[in-house]
Formats: sequence, C-alpha cells, structure tokens
Amino acid sequence: MTASRGDVTGAVRDRLAGAGAAATAGEVAAALRAEERVLGDADVLAIADELRADLVGAGPLEPLLRDPEVTDVLVNGPAEVWIDAGSGLVRTSVTFADAAAVRRLAQRLAAAAGRRLDDAAPCVDARLPGGVRLHAVLPPVAVGGPCLSLRLPRRRAFTLGELVAVRAVPRSGAVLLAALVEARAAFLVTGGTGTGKTTMLSSLLSLAGAGERLVLVEDSAELRPAHPHVVRLEARPPNVEGAGGITLHDLVRQALRMRPDRLVVGEVRGIEVVDLLNALNTGHEGGCLGKPCT
Repeated sequence: MTASRGDVTGAVRDRLAGAGAAATAGEVAAALRAEERVLGDADVLAIADELRADLVGAGPLEPLLRDPEVTDVLVNGPAEVWIDAGSGLVRTSVTFADAAAVRRLAQRLAAAAGRRLDDAAPCVDARLPGGVRLHAVLPPVAVGGPCLSLRLPRRRAFTLGELVAVRAVPRSGAVLLAALVEARAAFLVTGGTGTGKTTMLSSLLSLAGAGERLVLVEDSAELRPAHPHVVRLEARPPNVEGAGGITLHDLVRQALRMRPDRLVVGEVRGIEVVDLLNALNTGHEGGCLGKPCT
C-alpha cells in the first residue's frame, strides 16, 4: 500500500462505525467505493483484516498473539511493547498511535471478559474468551500511561519426556515423578512466577490413567493436561455491584461432589486449602495443587 494507507483505513473505520457495520471484506469494499477509492482484492482484504483486529481483535497486538512461540505480551504505554517467546523479554517494533489507543484496546478487551475498566475501576484482572489472561491498569494508577499484560495459555501440554529432553527435569527426577503419579500420592508443585509450575503440573496430570476423572479447580483456567477425561471449574470475580463471585473455596466444595478420581487445585492461595487437605485425608487419593512462592 502507499503512504495513504493509514488515511484510507481511518476513513473506512469511521464509515463502518457510523453505519454500525462489521469489518467484513464486503463491507470494507462498499465503504471504499463510497470513499471513491479503487483498490485491488489484496488491499481490500488487508484493510479488512486490519480493521477486524482493531475493532474486535487485539489491534496491533494481533500478530504477536498469533505467534505460537509467544507466551506473554506486555504493553508499557503506546511506544513500548515487549514479548516473551521463551528466551526472555524482547522489545518489539509494535507501537500504538497514542495512549488513547491503548486505553481503548484495554477497555474493549475487559468488556469482552465481562469486566469494567474506567476511571472509577482503573485495574482489571480477567480471562478472555480463548484463555488469554488479561491484566490492565489505567492512569493515574499507571503513571506512564495505560499498561496491558497478556499471558497466553500453552497450546499443548509438554510430556515429561520432552521436559527431560530440554533439561528442565533430570532423568532421575522424571522417574521419581512418574512413580509418584502412578502411586496416586498427593503432591504439591511450588515455585516462583514463570518457573514452570503450570507446565510441570500439566505434564504430570497427563500421566494419570485414562480411566480416571480429573477435576481441575482454577482461578484462571491454564492447566492443559493431555488426558481424555478432564472437568474444568473456574472461579469468577464479583460483578460491578459486588455480587455473583465464586471463589476457589466454593469450587473445591463443588468438586468434591463430582466424583473426582483426582482433585486438582491449580493455584492455592487461601482457605480452599483446608477443604482440599480434608479431602486428601479422607480417601481422595492422587490430588495435587500448585502454590506460588511467597
């Protein structure tokens, strides 16, 4: 496209917004004709993709979220976007037009998760459809401008053998861990942020017998065991009126009534540990939990 690409896209965006139309290829082509612009099919499709990302997707972050190697996308204002693709944080060339564009994206993503993000509620922590974990902070809490943190769920669970191959787990340790799961012993996976607790727990749960029923209780659904019988329960924060919240404590009690062969709490932080320990001590063998270091 020529240097006028941004002007063309902006004009089409305004026309679609005014008409309440979706950013389909047909609607984009009609808006371009109304703007008296003549473009080829490839250009129409490119503008349609760009507008869909801006209106219903993640805007300029969309290509980063599609990258299968990316696990985290961090936005520190309009001119600073970082990613982690497995080798530590790397700054990208992606930018936003201004702080208002970051704010609009953050608010749209929060709304997609059913959460509120504005001056009265400047922080949000939610899970987006598809499993992406969203955290956003607006000024004046975020001093340098709106900040976004997007954590992508693992596309698949790593096997214990793969963890051994990349030297994340020693071979002797893998043998011990596999025996632990086979013996249906209760266990705890603990460690700091980013140390691989979820990856390890997913790998171990994948070793459970195919005839076992796994009931997973999580604050945000992140565990991805490769197993044929998995039931997932996810906590829910209260709405803007302060009602409707469902805690991990609530879910552990519900899970105990769902005939779990293995009861798993993805990340224990509070009183839910009491119910879990009671369950493990009264016949619910093979349960496990994750716990962040504090």
